[in-house]
Amino acid sequence: MVVALCVVIAGGGLAYIAYRYHQVRKVSVAGLDTPNTSVSSENILLVGDNSRCALQKYKSFYQKNASHFGTCASSGAPNSVGGARSDVVMVLHLDPATHTAALLSLPRDLWLPMPGGNGLELRVDDALNSAETPYLHLPFGPTLLVKTVEQDLGIPIAHYIEVNFYTFEQVVNTLGGVNLSFPTELKDHYSGLRITKTGCQHLDGAQALQLVRARHLYYLDHGVWKYDGTGDLGRIKRTHIFMRVLASEIQKRALGNPLTANALLGSILPDLKVDQSFSLADMLHLVLDFHHVSAATVPANTLPVVIDAAAYHDLSNPSNYQSPGQVVFPFQPQDQSIIDQTLGSSASTSWKNLPASSISVSVLNGTGQSGQASATSAALKALGFDVTGTGSTTPGGNPTETVVRYAPGHIQEAEKVLSEISGEAVMGQGGTTNGADVTVVTGTAFTVASPSSSTTPTSSSSSSTSGTGASGSGNASATGSSTVSQLAANDLWTAHHSRSEFWWDPTACPS
Repeated sequence: MVVALCVVIAGGGLAYIAYRYHQVRKVSVAGLDTPNTSVSSENILLVGDNSRCALQKYKSFYQKNASHFGTCASSGAPNSVGGARSDVVMVLHLDPATHTAALLSLPRDLWLPMPGGNGLELRVDDALNSAETPYLHLPFGPTLLVKTVEQDLGIPIAHYIEVNFYTFEQVVNTLGGVNLSFPTELKDHYSGLRITKTGCQHLDGAQALQLVRARHLYYLDHGVWKYDGTGDLGRIKRTHIFMRVLASEIQKRALGNPLTANALLGSILPDLKVDQSFSLADMLHLVLDFHHVSAATVPANTLPVVIDAAAYHDLSNPSNYQSPGQVVFPFQPQDQSIIDQTLGSSASTSWKNLPASSISVSVLNGTGQSGQASATSAALKALGFDVTGTGSTTPGGNPTETVVRYAPGHIQEAEKVLSEISGEAVMGQGGTTNGADVTVVTGTAFTVASPSSSTTPTSSSSSSTSGTGASGSGNASATGSSTVSQLAANDLWTAHHSRSEFWWDPTACPS
């Protein structure tokens, strides 16, 4: 009888798991990385979709919140927000061998080359935006977003998970809300956030959504309302704080309570989207390998970026204008350092063994600055690269980033070249010139390392080249190193700020 009872319980458990798994919505995502074995580390792309149209089926939720997050309506209609952007983009790194996890947030305004865009650059959140398709003719959606992260940042993605506003609010409400401690009053007109008391407070799902959406935040400082001014970057910090608290509540309330766990799954799964290859077996392996990991111990980083203080003018696409602060640029070598730190021992380092002489490189002047291509090619040649030629191309913007463009199958060569460049620089898969493996399209603020110091920028005119940031004039002189140093000192956001700098952000309540 005991054995029979165990069989019935086991059968019922498997049936329940299968039932819940089939509630999950599968989306087609191409270009995913497939780990070699079940014990290999992997990266999962976590996406917060801000689509308003996906919320229309939840009529009461949609109507209640439309005044703060906009409606799904035709373009140009009052308060309309078309398409679907990835307001939240995070890479979750999981290593079964060490039973550890790490999280890396990518700012939504990060300016990156679009795969297949023939040099077109957009904010990373636009890669998911289906509303862009009619006039840019790119296959926007999960696949383009995954390829952007893989090709531009060199982070292989094994799986894709997407949630929306409604799912987020439902999860918090199912748990009965969460508690956070507020050192001062906060408000955000756009998200609807209004914290009127200090100390430990209980937030329901709607208030929690307003908090993590707040990127136009004001805080009360000795009776005076002051503007936070950090936009999406400050929001990422608050989101990390909130996620730790939320995960802690799930561990306390749901994992040991079958009824709460069942309700939680019911609130998440019907609107959860995952890639078509994310099997039930994959999910069960992750549950077994990482169920003991405490959310409080998972390191959460943000990709370092340079905040563009000026308006961004896309010279190759004049309609693609971005107001000041709406674009942030990647920055080397800090970006690669944080990526390697997140990926740990699984970070690809095979490019380090490639001799520079085996890599053919061409250079295109991407700013119009006199002599920039020849100076850059001379610096790369001094490092041992096989420079096949120079040329020029239509400037992509002002200011603009340096793009290390590589032919398919040559990402390791691109990583080798990128490792010798400091400043506003990133990779991008696309066409190259002069038959080269890699083409460097120069930007307005970068330096090339000297042969003696390798990855350390130099002020030597024979091996250093750069633009000068906002002024747009550059040459092979110490000016480039100075500009990159100034950006690193004044405009680089690393998210490693002391509590005193952002004292108004909430914290977890005392136990």
